[in-house]
Amino acid sequence: MIISAHVGAGALIGTALRRPLPAFAAGFASHLAMDMVPHWGTGPGLGWIPVARRDGVAGLAAMGILTVAAPPGRRLALLAGMSGACLPDTDKIGIYFVGRSPWPRRFDRFHGRIQRESADLLPRDVLVAATLSATAIGLLQLLGRSRPARP
Repeated sequence: MIISAHVGAGALIGTALRRPLPAFAAGFASHLAMDMVPHWGTGPGLGWIPVARRDGVAGLAAMGILTVAAPPGRRLALLAGMSGACLPDTDKIGIYFVGRSPWPRRFDRFHGRIQRESADLLPRDVLVAATLSATAIGLLQLLGRSRPARP
């Protein structure tokens, strides 16, 4: 699953849960659940790098936009949900940059076994990412408008 989709899911989780620790934990769990659904991927090797570069920038942009869109009282939980949702994929960053995953081998094996990757699902993953982030922005805008006016 592309990281942008995990960002959108984590944003919705953080917005709904409103508390950072549960949002972080649920975001992490959502990552694993999403990885069990068929999604884009190239399997072993570095064929994912060109897409990952673009997706990483899009994911960071989405995190920034979502954070700015969030009412101040929901930002920490939102950031926690998004961070938890992205954290499991730090294995790929570690392997690419330093040759080693930051996770214990047991977790890496588990994370690898649950993947349901297919090289032809990128368009669908982009649509999922955009839908999740747009939904989160819409929800945050509604929540921002529902704040009581200050005297």
